[in-house]
Amino acid sequence: MGEFLSNSELEAALRDPAMDKITDKIAALPAEANYFSLEFFPPKTAMGFSNLRDRLDRMARALRPLFVNVTWGAGGSTAQKSLELAEICQRELGLTTCLHLTCTNMSRKLIDKALDDAKALGIRNILALRGDPPRRAEYRDANDPDPADDEEEDEFVWAMDLVRYIRKNHGDYFCIGVAAYPEGHADESHPLGQCSDHDLPYLVEKVQAGADFIMTQLFFDIEAYENFEKNLREHPSGAFKNIVIIPGLMPVQSYQMIKRTTKLSHAKIPEDMIARLDAVKGDDEKVKNVGVDILSEMIEQIKEVKSRTSSGPRGFHFYTLNLEKAVSFIVERTNLIPPSTPEEGELAVAEDPLPDIPSLQINGTTPTMKSLTQDDSRQMSSVGSDPRNRVIVVDRSASYPDYEATALEASVPAEPVNTRANTLAISEGEGVLGREATWDDFPNGRWGDARSPAYGQIDGYGVSLHVTVAQALQLWSMPKTNEDINNIFIRHLKGELSAIPWSEEGFNAETDTIRDNLIRLNSKGWWTLASQPAVNGLRSSDPTFGWGPQNGFVFQKAFVEFFIPSADWKKLKEKLDRPEMRDVVCYFAINQDGDFASSDQNLPALDAEGKPAVREPSTNAVTWGVFPGKEIVTPTIIEEVSFRAWSEEAFGIWGEWAKVYGRGSDSEKLLEGVRRDSWLVNIVHHDFVQRNGLWEVLNE
Repeated sequence: MGEFLSNSELEAALRDPAMDKITDKIAALPAEANYFSLEFFPPKTAMGFSNLRDRLDRMARALRPLFVNVTWGAGGSTAQKSLELAEICQRELGLTTCLHLTCTNMSRKLIDKALDDAKALGIRNILALRGDPPRRAEYRDANDPDPADDEEEDEFVWAMDLVRYIRKNHGDYFCIGVAAYPEGHADESHPLGQCSDHDLPYLVEKVQAGADFIMTQLFFDIEAYENFEKNLREHPSGAFKNIVIIPGLMPVQSYQMIKRTTKLSHAKIPEDMIARLDAVKGDDEKVKNVGVDILSEMIEQIKEVKSRTSSGPRGFHFYTLNLEKAVSFIVERTNLIPPSTPEEGELAVAEDPLPDIPSLQINGTTPTMKSLTQDDSRQMSSVGSDPRNRVIVVDRSASYPDYEATALEASVPAEPVNTRANTLAISEGEGVLGREATWDDFPNGRWGDARSPAYGQIDGYGVSLHVTVAQALQLWSMPKTNEDINNIFIRHLKGELSAIPWSEEGFNAETDTIRDNLIRLNSKGWWTLASQPAVNGLRSSDPTFGWGPQNGFVFQKAFVEFFIPSADWKKLKEKLDRPEMRDVVCYFAINQDGDFASSDQNLPALDAEGKPAVREPSTNAVTWGVFPGKEIVTPTIIEEVSFRAWSEEAFGIWGEWAKVYGRGSDSEKLLEGVRRDSWLVNIVHHDFVQRNGLWEVLNE
């Protein structure tokens, strides 16, 4: 274990706003110290944003990261939310904040505004990224005139352009970081494909343009990382001899999530890791626990690599996905959390450790890993919980407030965050407060709870096709008619296409059971994005539909989500709004302009007593499981707020797809026309006993 800061002067210096550059903070650490940083993205919903604020506060108190990163959407699509989140981190919580900034598809004015906003917030750290491939040249029609010279100057093609621009216009005000890829950048349009050697000249240029530190993309292959860092340190240019290199790590939050993430990033998972995850893939809690083991082992291995390739403090960057439990376990187990100082007053008065608190149980498994502070005990402070520790007096005011409390004061719940030790226990899911803190510990993408900070897709970078323009043309060619679009979706369902613009994933075994129904819908121009069949009480060990711990039973309501032409939607809506359908289906529908329709709008205006009915948007649990000795688990939820949040991205993808083709081309006109005319519809069929109920409704 490396040395940590142990004196109050150094602690105070690191908290001083004047020392808010990442490289300055690292330089102030002892040579053998370990440190870490955390990355967050702006949540998609207002409720998620509010809940992330509490999570950030808790993690800041308990974990003390050296700094935090805030992501930036492709083309600035989440710019305002990113700045709001950065302000919370930097100003409200006093965390040294590094703001991501993607430069392609952004004008010089937008770049200048982002940098000026960062300055206004007191942010002095920028991670300069390229972002999506530059579009002006790719998307310009061949017959268009060349842009004016001054317009072309607004283009930033590579991250090095952004680094150079920041240095030219802001001098040394900002500490600038750049990205690197231990296994090579995943750009399949390049003839060499994914190759770290191909990336090196570009990384040299980024550093020579003025970068202060390097942060890597996520990886799991330690051998690849060791070769990467060794090659950098020994590079003949000398550009990397002393630069800070921070490895990026992603905790395993769920089996499907890590499979999707590594597919998008082209990060290789060694076979032994895959085998360990495959062995428990049906149980989310066991997957997360194995993931903690894997990441903890990786950190120890990286420490060894660093000891051979470089000197100075060793850092680790965690892609949190806005979740806290796994990260908290990892940094505690690997002794990355800096110790408390006496000045913090955290060990005053009570010296007895807290009693054992049952760990949060989800999916029938209790974490067995031991949670330790530096002194192997969690101790109660007298600061935040004073009313609980004072003498309670009745019928008079407290004469000695330090030692007495009135009955009213004693009845007020203590602050949920008392000490770093207690807060860490909460972040790891212990006790009632831990249950409240980690209630969204098993997110399910856009099918999860929209109140979660982790709701939505995993990256938080905004709307994207997740493929290059060349790959898009190879996959989807140049559609000219609606029938061409039908064919793209049908070929994807048949396994002949690896991706559609809305999904780069293949289908699981349960889709085979409804594939014919989905093909029938797509054949008439109802383009399906998501679906599942009805399931009535199959065992959790079922090879097709099973999930969760053993000896349980799983259930599903059938649902389907699709784009539909407005004329067809008008007819279908009339059918779904019939009185006899009220208790059979629930639907949400929206178009590009934000016009919204829902089965909730068809509820009676008066309740049974003749009073105005309270209309709350429905929440539909469409997947649930019943397991021995625990509450019902509901991993998949469909509700209005999450549907609305997803719809913005779903319609935005039509626009991204259209940009692949030249302006004014037949394909661009077709896709833009489809976007304007379509409705996005999600229909849930409540009768999960009737296996074909939903499809009979849609195919009549």
